[in-house]
Amino acid sequence: MSGASEEHFVLLNDVKIPKLGLGKSIYEANVMLYMKTLYYHYYDDTCRYLKSFVYYVFIGSSYQQGGQNVNAVVFAIKECGYRMLDTAVHYDTEKVVGHALQAVKDIVPRENLFLTTKLWPDDYGYESTMKSFQESCKIMDVKYVDLYLMHWPDVHVESDNKRRTRAETWQALQDLYKQGYCRAIGVSNFLLPHLQEFLQDCSVIPHVNQIEFNPFQNPQELLNYCRKAGIFIEGYSPLGKGQILQREPVVTIARKLGRTPAQVVIRWSIQNGVTTIPKSNKEKRVLENSQVFDFSISDDDMLLLNNLNENLHVTWNPETVVF
Repeated sequence: MSGASEEHFVLLNDVKIPKLGLGKSIYEANVMLYMKTLYYHYYDDTCRYLKSFVYYVFIGSSYQQGGQNVNAVVFAIKECGYRMLDTAVHYDTEKVVGHALQAVKDIVPRENLFLTTKLWPDDYGYESTMKSFQESCKIMDVKYVDLYLMHWPDVHVESDNKRRTRAETWQALQDLYKQGYCRAIGVSNFLLPHLQEFLQDCSVIPHVNQIEFNPFQNPQELLNYCRKAGIFIEGYSPLGKGQILQREPVVTIARKLGRTPAQVVIRWSIQNGVTTIPKSNKEKRVLENSQVFDFSISDDDMLLLNNLNENLHVTWNPETVVF
């Protein structure tokens, strides 16, 4: 560990946010595949709610509520210096994070950790948002969160005016922020057209926009807009679900620096001024991903990596949400 617990950016409201976080999601690569018939809820490319019979379920990684997953979070905090944990209602991992917080409370006080969770659009609307937030805090056994995000730009509840529902939802987040239950509030997966309308209905500008960010998905127009507006960018899927790690010039730069391709890509995000949130349940990978603060990438190599942008989404594609 090389100062991971001490590295941070500063949000517009002067809240310090770690440069590196640990993501906990059901959608991780290292999962065990069990074949069985199950009536299972899933989402299509537009994240509209669907129900269907499917014949598999992913078990393991962050979907698992057992000790292995909790141990991975505890290891990340105690041994690797992670101070930011990222979860969400939709990930079904808030309980895991809550157990991990209890396990480390005598070693790392709650105030020294940065906890993020997210509101799923099934719960948009003022009262539903307040209820969902209270439930998240109860599950994690916390009195406040450091960052609370609207997870998706679309609205999944019945509404004759989605813009108004988003505005009412944001009003709830603003009230939670003003009451001290959230140290910062923001959105996730909001693209430029979404923000241009959304900001018209905000009295508190979102402190954060959490988006997919990696060398394949490097949306400069959105980044420039957010920075001009004072909205900080967080990036998820920094490794592009592994697709980037075999590509040039990533491999050559990693070899030159004596680092792994994953470390190079994570460092690239941080040098671009973006907090990054890699996910893994394997202690070896969790440790490897944290060892990115004792080297830097040259300007020339940063340019090479920046030029890899293909506007490729390896997860949800929010371009399908039209306001």
